[in-house]
Amino acid sequence: MSCVEGATRRSDREASAGERATMLGLPLTLPRRRDRSNALLNSKKANMSRLVLAATVCGTLASLVLCSAFQGPTLPRCSWIQHPPAQSPSARASMASAYDPSTGKLVIFGGYDATGYLPETWSYDGATWTQEQPASSPSGRAGASMAYDAVQHVLVLFGGFDGQQHLGDTWIWDGASASWTQAFPAHSPVAVTGPMLFTDPINGRVDEYGGYSGQFYQLNTWRWSGSDWTQVPTATSPWARSTAVVALDRVAHKVVMFGGLGSVNTNNTWSFDGTNWTMESPALQPPNRYYSKAAFDPRLGHVVLFGGGSGGSDLADTWQWTGTTWQALQPVHSPAVRESFALAYDNALGSLVLFGGENASTQFNDTQWLAVRP
Repeated sequence: MSCVEGATRRSDREASAGERATMLGLPLTLPRRRDRSNALLNSKKANMSRLVLAATVCGTLASLVLCSAFQGPTLPRCSWIQHPPAQSPSARASMASAYDPSTGKLVIFGGYDATGYLPETWSYDGATWTQEQPASSPSGRAGASMAYDAVQHVLVLFGGFDGQQHLGDTWIWDGASASWTQAFPAHSPVAVTGPMLFTDPINGRVDEYGGYSGQFYQLNTWRWSGSDWTQVPTATSPWARSTAVVALDRVAHKVVMFGGLGSVNTNNTWSFDGTNWTMESPALQPPNRYYSKAAFDPRLGHVVLFGGGSGGSDLADTWQWTGTTWQALQPVHSPAVRESFALAYDNALGSLVLFGGENASTQFNDTQWLAVRP
């Protein structure tokens, strides 16, 4: 479903893939966005959004006809539902995001909007968004990444692009005190935009892979110790890339990574067990994509992926990773096509939560939940 509320229309002209690449500090050789008109489609989706919202408010969600698989085995039924919080951040894209289990809140930082790069921190408690007011903060940026350190119970942020340079600073968000602290490690990954940060499947620390330095895509894996970064010596490694889909599969105890931007083929799926990367051979795979997000949904027992950019256009499809292959879901209602959004599973709420992002003509500030019925 599209957002009439919670969207900023770019009425002057459509944003090109090259313009977005410039904002993120990525090379300008991204797939060019094809000219297209989505007025009728957006209108239909906007009407659908109103109907779904009314169903939610009236408490008739249980009566919605939910979803099934395109083909193959019967899958759990699901639907994306727009939730109108009392307060929301402004429409934006390419923010860092992660769920903080220590506070039960989804946290986003940075991104960009029509005014430029944002230095803002917002948290979502399942009912509304709150702008945090820390004494110090990372500089405004897009393309940074953030993940949960289960040992120290904090979020770790790394990288990004501020319009002038690729960034290699490390910041720690302590949700208990609602404060940012800059770390000054002796060693660090190369300054990059679009790195992949994720919770290590074995020790609970934060690992970092890839990114784009302004010259090269990276392929090294690094681990945060709580005070320093150490390069992880893996026997194999995915081909260098940035802005890939990455999430921790809590059933398989492995990290899954798919797609991204790179100089070499990125249309592949990899898993990381905390020691080594393995290229998977799924029977089915989504279309390759970048600026997408995924998160583990314990209700489904799988990692769930949504949307992203692909070949010059944006997507609104939903997939799940079973541990061996990808399966396409077909929610009755879906957010508008988009990329560069925030996505995480909210344990306190018991749902996947999606926020913001953009497509060729619109930046969003809607909040969506994934409703699942067995």
